Amino acid sequence: MTDNWLAKTVERLRHQGTDDAEVEVKECSKELSRDIWETVSAFANTAGGYIILGLSESAGFSPVGMFDADRVRDQFVAGMGDGGSSGTKVLNPPVYSIERAFLDDSPLLIIHIEELETALKPCYVEARGEKRGSYKRVDDKDIVLSDNELFSISTATRVSVFDREPVADSSIACLNSSILDRTIERAVNLTPRALRDASDRRTKLERLNFLDGSGKVTKAGLLAAGVYPQQFYPRLIVDVAVFPGHEKGVSDPVRFLDRTICEGTIGEIITDAVTAITKNLRRRSVVIGMERSDELEIPVEVIREIVANALIHRDYSSRYDGQAISVDIFDDRIEVLNPGGLYGTKTRLNIADGASCCRNATLMRLMSLVPLPDSAGSPAEGNGSGIPMVIATCKKRGLPAPEFRPQLDSFKVILYRPSPELVSGAAAKRGKEYVLSLLRANSEMSVRELVSETGLSENQVRYRLNALISDGAIEPTAGATSRLRRYRVL
Repeated sequence: MTDNWLAKTVERLRHQGTDDAEVEVKECSKELSRDIWETVSAFANTAGGYIILGLSESAGFSPVGMFDADRVRDQFVAGMGDGGSSGTKVLNPPVYSIERAFLDDSPLLIIHIEELETALKPCYVEARGEKRGSYKRVDDKDIVLSDNELFSISTATRVSVFDREPVADSSIACLNSSILDRTIERAVNLTPRALRDASDRRTKLERLNFLDGSGKVTKAGLLAAGVYPQQFYPRLIVDVAVFPGHEKGVSDPVRFLDRTICEGTIGEIITDAVTAITKNLRRRSVVIGMERSDELEIPVEVIREIVANALIHRDYSSRYDGQAISVDIFDDRIEVLNPGGLYGTKTRLNIADGASCCRNATLMRLMSLVPLPDSAGSPAEGNGSGIPMVIATCKKRGLPAPEFRPQLDSFKVILYRPSPELVSGAAAKRGKEYVLSLLRANSEMSVRELVSETGLSENQVRYRLNALISDGAIEPTAGATSRLRRYRVL
């Protein structure tokens, strides 16, 4: 720890007027604060953090007088279980370190709490028990873990059986024969031993785990090749929504610019979701040699990989059957959120190391064999190359690095969109004023012409046109069908 780090941290806390997700301060002038163990649990179960002892938040993050650093340190060490089990305050304690520091010539203790490995979570306050004494860090708050979060922790290092579970009231008639035929054909070529001595169709489907031993369709089999999986699991879908601006729930009366519910098999969902997302993205013209071509602002292979990952790695336990995967498109980014945190040995630090670690092994295996409906290969390779490819592709295109935000019971990926000026060449092309100026200069224009001129997506152009109509600034041409409609200034 450096003096510079401490100075910058205290400056940030004073500017904020409060603690945050990374730092908690405690006065502890003579005795260790009782609630410090909640913070230890929260940091250990979330992303780690720092506890600064001897600093007073109520006094503007200034040092307390007469801070007994030695006494407080000994109490903390004992509470962590390093001074004898009789004084232990938390179970499953994290790795920690303690450093002395000075601020304005006053002593402080800086304690660094490391995030626990997934297999060791949760760290919890012993006196309250695991259910009431396990916390997570959210901004400056230590919040008790929910039942879902505790469940996700308990299953995060175990091979999931949920994708192998039989689907109640199902039979082989619930599976798409065409998909089964093509998958069996691929399996013969790719994994011939899987079908060794499998002379009849049912045996082949059992070997590939479409069916269990009693002839019931497995959840993985239904999701990979079902006629209509949502007959049994209505919320195992991808919900793609386009929002105006940068956040949900702003004062704008328009809730969505576009919304698509993607359902069917996983392959069909991937195809439909990629289509729904890309139609709402901007395109730019790129000249390579003597050729000019249109280029999507975020490469389609990146979008496909992120959607496929969300579907294949989500938690398929019954606890989350009612939760869809959401894809939220804003002016500056795309957020993809799926239920289920990181699995196995994956952490925030090694998420892009290229090592494969799969919660749903049966589903992953099936999806490496089942062809996508748009002939784009299989949805999953299972070799850990997906996230490194996403990062490398974004870097190559000059896009901001994607963010991966694992939580205890969910996983979010953020893909940042390039600013419109990078796509279209002018920052002013973001707003409705620019659309209005184009209409004034050209008498009448269609949506397609405005898309070409501004570099905005079709839905973004329509949103701005509707706003101008509401303002009484423009009107659509009379009598034209929506496809041929043009707009002019009043």
